[in-house]
Amino acid sequence: MVNNSLQGKNALVTGGTRGIGASIVARLLAGGATVVTTSRTPVDNLPAGVHYIQADLGTPEGATRLGEETLRHFDGKLDILINNAASSEAYPAGAGSIPDDAWQSSLDLSYLSAVRVTSRLLPSLLTARGAIVNISSAVTLEVVPALAHYAAAKAALEKYSQTLAAELAPQGVRLNVVIPGNVVTPGADKIRQDLADAAGIPVEAITAGTPLGRAGIPTDIAAAVAFLVSDQAEWITGTQLLVDGGASVGLAA
Repeated sequence: MVNNSLQGKNALVTGGTRGIGASIVARLLAGGATVVTTSRTPVDNLPAGVHYIQADLGTPEGATRLGEETLRHFDGKLDILINNAASSEAYPAGAGSIPDDAWQSSLDLSYLSAVRVTSRLLPSLLTARGAIVNISSAVTLEVVPALAHYAAAKAALEKYSQTLAAELAPQGVRLNVVIPGNVVTPGADKIRQDLADAAGIPVEAITAGTPLGRAGIPTDIAAAVAFLVSDQAEWITGTQLLVDGGASVGLAA
């Protein structure tokens, strides 16, 4: 049975038209929230009731427009912000082969989009004593030269989130990070295939060692996000929640 603890809440999910983002949108809707989402490329197959805004969050202008249109749609009231927008491409030849524009685009979309959107919407979130969840990646816990640019952007997002969480807590806004592991999505599947091809191994080998016995699915991440933005997590802020089937166990050692 779905917990309707999000009834009456207004939420924005960036990058919410496929993969993890789409699953987060669906979970928030099921919990009773009203949802706005966005992507760079127009879509026409969103769930009923979702308000869509096309915006390129890799640019300051796109983030500003998204913030303004979101507040206009919600009459200025925003309770939940999920910064999920990100994009990456693997460079199997290693970190030294990653071109400058890939570094810049990764920083712009996978890190600075969250900073820009949050800054624009923060006054409304402060009024609502709302909740923010930033979506990172378990690639920050490993050394993956082919994804060095993406790992750097997500590591920056994690540090930014930790700092902002401490700043906002006394004002009643909670900010947490969810760190997905190997999750089956179109984008992640392509990256895994590229890395497997470069290494000459079956793609299944990349997720074969997951302690809980399977790769993740988007609903695994959406469930964690829905919990963190709900009243059930009202005493949780500044956390980095790993959702990876146990794959990261022992990495720090």
